[in-house]
Amino acid sequence: MFFSDRVRRRWRQSENTAQNLEPVRRLFPTNRIRDAVYSRRGLKWGVPAMLLAAPYIAAVKLLSDHIEQGSPGWLHLVVLLCAWNALKMLWLGPMSLIALAGARHREHAQRRAVRGEAEGRGTPDDAPVMVGGAS
Repeated sequence: MFFSDRVRRRWRQSENTAQNLEPVRRLFPTNRIRDAVYSRRGLKWGVPAMLLAAPYIAAVKLLSDHIEQGSPGWLHLVVLLCAWNALKMLWLGPMSLIALAGARHREHAQRRAVRGEAEGRGTPDDAPVMVGGAS
């Protein structure tokens, strides 16, 4: 099995889990950000969304310092949650760039196909072509 197949399978599993957790998704702001970025219009915001990892990393550092000074042990769970969200935000940038490149490739192929069909019918080359998404 190729690496890309594994990534696609994990992606589908993630989407299935997200659909099953739909009633409680409003409680998970990083998942809502992920959903917004992975829409076609939001793909360009993946790299700036990576900046949202900084507050989570700062929270991990701050809470870890408090735990070392004798704070309650349950704060380890909050540290773990913040670390997971920071990793999720950091991963969002590269994955959105890959998805954006794929979307632009598909849109380019669609425009090329429409242009080929227009040339085959004898339509003028300067005819406007409306295919693809906004970017």
